[in-house]
Amino acid sequence: MATLLYVKSSIFGDHGQSSQLSEKFIAAWKAKNPAGEVVVRDLSVDVPPYLDGARVGALFTPEDQQTAEQKEVVAYSDALIQEIKDADEILFTAPLYNFALPAQTKSYLDYLCRAGVTFKYTETGAVGLLESKPVYIITTRGGIYKGTDADTQTPFLKTIFGFIGLSDVTMIHAEGLNMGDEAKDSALAAAAEEIAAL
Repeated sequence: MATLLYVKSSIFGDHGQSSQLSEKFIAAWKAKNPAGEVVVRDLSVDVPPYLDGARVGALFTPEDQQTAEQKEVVAYSDALIQEIKDADEILFTAPLYNFALPAQTKSYLDYLCRAGVTFKYTETGAVGLLESKPVYIITTRGGIYKGTDADTQTPFLKTIFGFIGLSDVTMIHAEGLNMGDEAKDSALAAAAEEIAAL
């Protein structure tokens, strides 16, 4: 049975544009995988704790030396990583807030990057340890930034997913959503067509 991991990031929940476009993706995916399962990780509801010195320390402490609190931190990170491992495909939303990802989304990604678990360093550089699988990223932006220096998301997300071994990344952009109704409708329609083509 195929499994799709859906990672939601919009602070507006199901009303966010990235969430609404994702529903179109999921509907098409279910049509192709009628027996498939969609696992939802909603980062606006289950907000990942921000990394601090104590949490980073927990992730680097040998298992036999961990305190009860440290074991909880590691177990949380392990659960997020296991969801990635168990999925056949990943749908990831990335609304652009003030030229960056939502804070909770960055925290989520921080818990995925674990030396010796999801990546390792070699003489020739870092090597991802997760088995590659398709990752579809839906971005939503108020302005138009694709292909410009202001598009901080595309290079960052491709780099960080590739860093842990997930190099098969497809970006789906919906831009100009705050530039008038005509521009918004056109952008959402174009993104929906791109999703349908996938």
